[in-house]
Amino acid sequence: MICRAITVIEVADVFRRYGSEYLRKFGQRMPHSHRRAFKDILRCRTPAMGGHVFECDHCGRQQYAYHSCRNRSCPKCHKSDTRAWLQAREKELLPVPYYHVIFTLPHELGAFARRHQQKVYGLLIKSAAHSIIKLAADPHYVGGRVGVMAVLHTWGSNLTYHCHVHCLVTGGGLSSGGRTWMSAREDYLVPVRALSRLFRGNFLDRIRRQFEGINLPKSIRQKDWVVHCKPAVQGSCAVLNYLARYIHRVAITNSRIISADNGKVTFRYKGSGGAQIRTMTVSAQEFIRRFLQHVLPAGVHKVRYYGLWSPSNRKKLCKLQQILIPLGNNQQVRFEEDTDAQASVLSEARECPHCQKGTLIWIRRLPRQGRAPP
Repeated sequence: MICRAITVIEVADVFRRYGSEYLRKFGQRMPHSHRRAFKDILRCRTPAMGGHVFECDHCGRQQYAYHSCRNRSCPKCHKSDTRAWLQAREKELLPVPYYHVIFTLPHELGAFARRHQQKVYGLLIKSAAHSIIKLAADPHYVGGRVGVMAVLHTWGSNLTYHCHVHCLVTGGGLSSGGRTWMSAREDYLVPVRALSRLFRGNFLDRIRRQFEGINLPKSIRQKDWVVHCKPAVQGSCAVLNYLARYIHRVAITNSRIISADNGKVTFRYKGSGGAQIRTMTVSAQEFIRRFLQHVLPAGVHKVRYYGLWSPSNRKKLCKLQQILIPLGNNQQVRFEEDTDAQASVLSEARECPHCQKGTLIWIRRLPRQGRAPP
């Protein structure tokens, strides 16, 4: 029986094979964030980034470990950052039920949002969070100030542009006097239709103030915007794990790419409902375009905190954690294995991958390679 090594196709491989043609066509029009991501992904974990050399104390073979690029759009980086983020957020959770709320920007505004990402994304997140806080404060629903963690998400599973915001919301809030915890009703936070209309009005009002004289399609004012609200029945930590996958990643993981040959790229994606795995084949140029449209401009924050989770309410949050009755120990965040090439590379002894008998010993550091002359 002949065993063949499985070759993993990466986003960087697509860039290397077909990126030069893409740059010739669109390089002059690419935003700085796209050019930076393109360059960093190509250099990630290559000799250009520098790294470390290890040698086996048994067979003498040398092993190279190159540094990561740390670009937030790189599919190979940030596993350790995701773990650190999860640990920090777990400490801030209150021992109460939570709700997962999703706000979707209408497709009619997609082109407008892409042209003005720097401003629109911030307004979108703020409108979603403030709409929840305002409606939840109504005595008919919660009657208190809830905590909201909002995460921006711009892609669908097939890399198309699908701008929406995921929110993790506390199932209750602090009364206006700041002395009483007001619990939400079981399996019910706020009316979704009212939340949708409040979100629509809030966002459009902010857009009108930010972009004077802007003409938006009339249809968006006459339709209900898509908003989903459901209890986090699997636990707040499960929702945190779900959101964490989008904090330090973008669009697609390398494991979803099947092939990149003959100017075409084939990748896996989930069909509607997320139950069925399908495949899609697009031209390499289209794949690069779809990937880069989800690279955020510098200064745009993907995650923000409002209400009880606002940085200004840290003391109140800590006090609530002490007062509210804690839940059991059955909600633990499960971390994925950390595969970042820079994580613990010098502190942990590693087995030699060649002889599997010896231990890799650090020999020297590899400097970054300078940019080639023009």
